[in-house]
Amino acid sequence: MIKTGAERRIHPRIDKRLSFKVAANGYGFSTSTKNLSCVGAYCRITKYIPPFTKVMVKLALPIRNNGGDKNYTVNCEGVIVRTEDENRGGFNIAIFFNAIKDEQRKEISKYINQFIP
Repeated sequence: MIKTGAERRIHPRIDKRLSFKVAANGYGFSTSTKNLSCVGAYCRITKYIPPFTKVMVKLALPIRNNGGDKNYTVNCEGVIVRTEDENRGGFNIAIFFNAIKDEQRKEISKYINQFIP
């Protein structure tokens, strides 16, 4: 099989640092995304949380519109699908948004589309 380097994901993903909060098992983390799509996020946290752990996510999206920027807040549930040790300490986690309203998913897509040519 020949790899073409083309993106295989259905939903576009952007490498953008965006502050957000993750809560799981009584712990809360303020962090920022390493990348984001409308179905999930990848970020770094300081405490180990195993895969398949349910989390709550709060994300503020600065969305440009004709009247200027506005912040749209997304509150949703997710599940950690991957946890990796970070060489510099901490852990990188991949979160899949498994319980998110369609309107919120559309707002994330709108945010992402601001950066896609």
